[in-house]
Amino acid sequence: MKKIINLGILAHVDAGKTTVTENLLYLCGKTRSLGSVDSGNTVTDSSEIEKKRGISVFSSGADITYGDYTVNLIDTPGHVDFAGEAERSIMSLDAALIVVSAVEGLQSHTENIMHTIRQNKLPCIFFINKTDRAGSNYRNVLSELCDAFGNRFICLSKVEGEGSKECSVADNPDFYTEACEVLSEYDDGIMERYLADEITDESVLKSALARECANGEVYPVLCGSAMFGVGIKELLSAITEYLPDSMRIGTDRLSGVIYKIEHDKTFGVLSHIRMFGGSLSSRDTVVLKSPKEDVSTSEKEENSERSEKIAQIRKKVGGKFYDTGTVEKGDIAVLCGLSKARVGDYIGEITSRRKLSLVNPFLQVSVIPSDESKLTALAAALSELSREEPYINYRWEKSEREVVISITGKIQLEIIANLLMERYGLSVTFSAPSVIYKETPSIAAKGFEAYTMPKPCWAVVHLLLEPTDRGSGVSFDMGNVPNNQLFYRYQSHIKQSFYSTIEQGIYGWEVTDFKCTLIGGEHHTIHTHPLDFFVATPVAFLRGLTNSQSRLLEPYLKVRITAPEEHLGKVTGDIVMMRGEFDSPVVKNGKMTVEAHLPVADSMDYPTRLASSTGGKGILHSSFGFYRECPDGFMKTCKRRGVDPLDRAKWILHCRGAITEKD
Repeated sequence: MKKIINLGILAHVDAGKTTVTENLLYLCGKTRSLGSVDSGNTVTDSSEIEKKRGISVFSSGADITYGDYTVNLIDTPGHVDFAGEAERSIMSLDAALIVVSAVEGLQSHTENIMHTIRQNKLPCIFFINKTDRAGSNYRNVLSELCDAFGNRFICLSKVEGEGSKECSVADNPDFYTEACEVLSEYDDGIMERYLADEITDESVLKSALARECANGEVYPVLCGSAMFGVGIKELLSAITEYLPDSMRIGTDRLSGVIYKIEHDKTFGVLSHIRMFGGSLSSRDTVVLKSPKEDVSTSEKEENSERSEKIAQIRKKVGGKFYDTGTVEKGDIAVLCGLSKARVGDYIGEITSRRKLSLVNPFLQVSVIPSDESKLTALAAALSELSREEPYINYRWEKSEREVVISITGKIQLEIIANLLMERYGLSVTFSAPSVIYKETPSIAAKGFEAYTMPKPCWAVVHLLLEPTDRGSGVSFDMGNVPNNQLFYRYQSHIKQSFYSTIEQGIYGWEVTDFKCTLIGGEHHTIHTHPLDFFVATPVAFLRGLTNSQSRLLEPYLKVRITAPEEHLGKVTGDIVMMRGEFDSPVVKNGKMTVEAHLPVADSMDYPTRLASSTGGKGILHSSFGFYRECPDGFMKTCKRRGVDPLDRAKWILHCRGAITEKD
């Protein structure tokens, strides 16, 4: 019986993961020759944009067969601007292969990936690549991994001739000792047998390693050079020996998650699905379900009607499709014809919800069409693109005739501009990026609204807002309001309205890091209409937020700066001037490395300034870090979209259709 492993290949940009993918395909006979990123002929970088840029922009799949295993490879982008593609792919995985450069070592985006891997206890295997390169040191990289994530890495191979094209790999002679020491921390049986000197067969250690790897506790590590195919065969053997197959997680009932959406001129909407249980066939009618509680009212209404028929079921390898007609438990495929599907939707039972934390867009721009008459067409195009990349958070401000999107970096803008031109024939420019701030309550406070006039209406809402730890997000507690005082269905309406309302606080920014509790409310058996609570809740919430002395939060970047040692004083001085914080610099072999946290608002042009001040020798790697309270007295408002609920009279007239946003 064939076993399936859905394996995501993740890495920091330029670590060589697409080259690793090409080698795996070639080794298993899936391709006749090795593709090259530089030549633009790799299987998984199939779009014209990827070929031109020489980087992965979209996640892409291919499958290989090795022994009794079918391995579905999902090659993901390594650039942090496209981390959303990698994050969504994690929804579908049984395990991950993380590629790390033996020269650059552990980099910022790899650390972010590992935090998500650890958070979800996803089985994982490491490949330390580029051991042929001068300056490579796989043992130093292994040490960096252990320092960052604990003593949970077991190296299966060693490199001979490291730093040269003639490098080769062999079994790690210290495997027995290293495996015993690491596995003893997680397996009491191994510890007892190791202390009693009873482990005489390495197969015992390999079985324990496979078991703890499946638990997401211990990670096998291999080394080699994908450029020259060194260590790839050993890597493939380790993938099938130590990583669990797709049957480890699943259900006997129908269940599948849509983890990626594409649009194709011929086939329409393409929904990439991972099946956790049951099977689907072409022409089946399915119901799409959203697991999110914080969707808008319109989306809730849409969910109840999202029953659609699957036109075709296909597999996709690079840019090519082939028909399968069915997809079964444990496998992945592409469903054609589901026009209403969204990323994160489930078909059947909702299972295996993973915590995703790779992406946090902290910049926003206005998208400006070269031809103003095509503004409506631009809005429609970005609406379609936002289904493929939800993190761009497209907003069409009709009253202002403005289109706004969220981004994580400038390279993302280049890709969006190319997509708009190639797919829709739209030429655009962008405004200068501005920082996305957030709001948060600073003290516990209550908000109240009694919407009882003019009749017919009756909705009373009483909320308690309490600040929580930074980065904790938002939660809503129904409290203990009895049904005879406030029908439970009306309490559900309050919750729906609440999640829509937090998108704009009193300063116009998204509100986060707090708990909201429904502590009171009333309905009237005659006068209440369900929509009354969608009028009252925003007013009650924003009053509570005002009472809570809402504070602004600003985004910080986590950066690693490397430059010649003589620039140390200049670099640390720059960090201080930008209101940043840094750890003790590390100086080695004439180079200094500084890890720091920088506020985005003060460091947007720093990569350019660093390159200029160091003669191009300074290198900065950055990724999103966290949100932190702005300095006292700082204020940055965002223009409100729509009518302000705190302008109560105008808000009620607007909700009742008496006035429009322009009035």
